[in-house]
Amino acid sequence: MAGLLAVMSPEEYFRDLLGSAIGRQRLEVGQETEFYLVNLLSGFLDAGKLFEEEADGSKDREPLALMLARALEVPRAAQLPALRKLGDVSLYVSGFWGDSLSRSVVDIDYYIGMGGAAYGKAAALAASPASRSLFEELSAKFHMLVDVLGEVAEHTAMVTNTGVVRLYERWMKTGSVRLARLLGEQGVVAQVPAPAGVKN
Repeated sequence: MAGLLAVMSPEEYFRDLLGSAIGRQRLEVGQETEFYLVNLLSGFLDAGKLFEEEADGSKDREPLALMLARALEVPRAAQLPALRKLGDVSLYVSGFWGDSLSRSVVDIDYYIGMGGAAYGKAAALAASPASRSLFEELSAKFHMLVDVLGEVAEHTAMVTNTGVVRLYERWMKTGSVRLARLLGEQGVVAQVPAPAGVKN
């Protein structure tokens, strides 16, 4: 019917983007892992899940080391959800905000190390073979999944002009062929500028 807009749920939207990114990067992941990542992305649409409320009512992102310490201090039965949250936050922040980590006290490698280790510890605590397998895959492929989520973030950013400008700035810094392709899909020609004094 003309003029009728198809409205996708967040899960459908992220499933499409995630499946495409996984395919383009030639990464093999289990169906349970892909389903888990779709739910992770949908869950973090509520940005409040990334922050802890302080005593004064303000919100701040809890340091990963503190999250790990808390996860290991609670009774064993409560450790799995805490480790899972640490892994989820590390994966999401690394994938969606990895470029901002270069300007922070800790870099993306720290987040990747902490997140991968958290999922590994979660696998050791998992009660079912299916959960154990899921967390083992998340741990083993953590750095590759960061790249996948980074691509999802880039496609998500394309819905605004500000996002396109941000991607262009990232391309200027990195020269990434993938970013150049994404910009080309939006009609932006990514060309390396000629050195000063050289005419094109």
